[in-house]
Amino acid sequence: MRRVGIVLGALMLLLAQAGAALAALSSDDLRRSPMQHDEGVLIESHRVEVEIDDQVAVTRIEQVFFNDSGRVAEGTYVFPLPMGAAVSDLVMWVDGKPVEAKILDAEQARAIYDDIVRRMRDPALLEYVGAGAIQASVFPIQPYSEVKIEIEYGQLLPVEDGLVHYVYPLRTDHLTRRPVERLSISVRVRSSDPLSTVYSPSHPIAISREGDYAFRVGYEESYVRPESDFSLYYGLARQEISANLLTYRESAREDGFFTLIITPPLRADADRIIPKDVIIVLDQSGSMHGEKWDQAREAVRFVLENLNRRDRFNLVVFSTGYRIFAEDLQPASVADEAIEWVEGLEALGGTDIDGALSEAMRMADRERSTVVLFLTDGLPTEGETDVEKILDHVDRLAPPNVRIFTFGVGDDVDTFLLDQLSQKFRGAGTYVRPGERVDEEVSSLYSKISAPVLTNVELDVEGVLVEELFPGKPLPDLFAGTQLIVVGRYRDGGPATVRLEGDLDGEHKVYRYEVEFRERAGGEPFIARLWATRKIGALLNAIRLHGEDPELVDSVIRLSIRYGIITPYTSFLITEDDIFSQEGREEAQMLFQADAGAAFAAPSGAAAVNAAEAAAGLAGANAPLSTPAPTMLAPAEMSAGAERYAAGESPVRYVADRTFVWRDGVWVDTLYDADRMTPQRVVFLSDEYFALLDRDPRIGEFLALGERVLFVWEGQAYEIVTE
Repeated sequence: MRRVGIVLGALMLLLAQAGAALAALSSDDLRRSPMQHDEGVLIESHRVEVEIDDQVAVTRIEQVFFNDSGRVAEGTYVFPLPMGAAVSDLVMWVDGKPVEAKILDAEQARAIYDDIVRRMRDPALLEYVGAGAIQASVFPIQPYSEVKIEIEYGQLLPVEDGLVHYVYPLRTDHLTRRPVERLSISVRVRSSDPLSTVYSPSHPIAISREGDYAFRVGYEESYVRPESDFSLYYGLARQEISANLLTYRESAREDGFFTLIITPPLRADADRIIPKDVIIVLDQSGSMHGEKWDQAREAVRFVLENLNRRDRFNLVVFSTGYRIFAEDLQPASVADEAIEWVEGLEALGGTDIDGALSEAMRMADRERSTVVLFLTDGLPTEGETDVEKILDHVDRLAPPNVRIFTFGVGDDVDTFLLDQLSQKFRGAGTYVRPGERVDEEVSSLYSKISAPVLTNVELDVEGVLVEELFPGKPLPDLFAGTQLIVVGRYRDGGPATVRLEGDLDGEHKVYRYEVEFRERAGGEPFIARLWATRKIGALLNAIRLHGEDPELVDSVIRLSIRYGIITPYTSFLITEDDIFSQEGREEAQMLFQADAGAAFAAPSGAAAVNAAEAAAGLAGANAPLSTPAPTMLAPAEMSAGAERYAAGESPVRYVADRTFVWRDGVWVDTLYDADRMTPQRVVFLSDEYFALLDRDPRIGEFLALGERVLFVWEGQAYEIVTE
């Protein structure tokens, strides 16, 4: 029987195990590249259920392991605990039998980690240096059979700046390419205090609110290799509109990053909802005939049936010329008449966008919040057809209280026109692609914007210098049940006052929040990548709408390399073998200009809509960009990294706020500059290697990538080499 030490580290596999266990193999196996195929124990299912009551979290884990080899696996099971977790209770079962487990403090766990790393010649556990652990013996897993392991532990979650943070160690991407077959995480939160913000920077979660004092979130995937730990924030409501600050600094010498999450009430009383005017501008041209027209009329029905009591509305339909439902804005009480009117219309004729938008701007009331929903499936063909002149007409006629939300149906739309309308007038742009339903997209957006609670929003920070905010000025309005996430950079840190102000039904409201910007190194690294994601999106939009600028292109290149933000136009991170020299960066710039230039050249067509959606997705991201699908990026001639990526393996790893790229058998930090830095060579598992680890726990996260790593620390490059 071959003895295999099973180590469950952050519920992941170490090379031979997939999903949630770390396994010791023979030394030959352990020297393989992390890109190679693994055999051994895999995870058939991995279920996590979390109950949080007033910050006391109980985590229950159920994993089903399957041994798909012909050899028996047994050994030691080690679960690195989340940093700072205080385990109040621990129950562990294997095959329905209770198993004795020990709770190790950080020092004991470090000794075990170091020992396993030295014997197994695999550094993956070094990521958990500084954390405690749970240790237990594991019953043998017979060949081609499964075993179920259940764990339960409790911990107290601290509150910082009104935010509670729960982390579940989940990532597997740096340990194995084998996916977890079934993965699910369910979190239920109850609180004695009202709850506000609910936010995950790591995973797309479904949120179900159960009143002001409870909520549930869920995440579920199949055949997935988690690339990050599961992270969940939730806020305790302090004011009618809550504001919570998260900050990050890599070092005290560098400017910091921040994320400000602004959360209006989940629901607003009818009397507290700002009355608004809704003007629907609907394309009735012949190209809308058929299913699109049926869905468009269904979208109109949804909007009109969901008007608030004090709202008003009107409709402008356009083809060859335009028609209006009524001369003046109408009360919500006559919405049924408008629905009947639209139902009797047929789609035919040309596309007079200029006339329809000009009429909508003329009927807008300067004294009331006005929402314009503009839906079209084509280019302007009637009346004024020059896009710049159409934009100029709208700009001159629109009162400052107008918000324009655009819906481009299909690929034959002018993305430059639609995006500039939504961006200039504080709205949002949506593209309804072939095969998607118009009514679903319109109803989804209108549900979010139906209850405005603060308009003409302005944000200011007193006491700390902040800059490069995204979104910048002007900020969008706040709506009940939504969140506004603002990211930016800051200088020196320290105490500060965030001032949020805006208009609420004729009154000017001011909210103040006392916050603390971090002065020393630390915080949540995802904040830096989220800022970079949004800035790249804003830069791409500027290049797409206003033309290429060398400074903008250079900024996109540098941000993409530094933070690992991969887009269809920055795939050089994967395809370009040498991005660590000036020559390599110049080559990357040429690749960007070729790829982006082709996509940005025309305002309409599938490529133009793809480009518009990509830029908008980055600029409005609420979490750092995930690595995109291989099929989007694999070119005809690929580097070694791109070939691995196309095969389903990621040649990019994110460690804290660093990005590492797989090059010639080495994980290379993108901070490395081959033209200016001479790496100091350190032999893997040598005394110098462990001395380097002792300098700072964060270095352990870099070393955990593998035997061959090149990283930068305090301006010095270090290269881990094998003898």
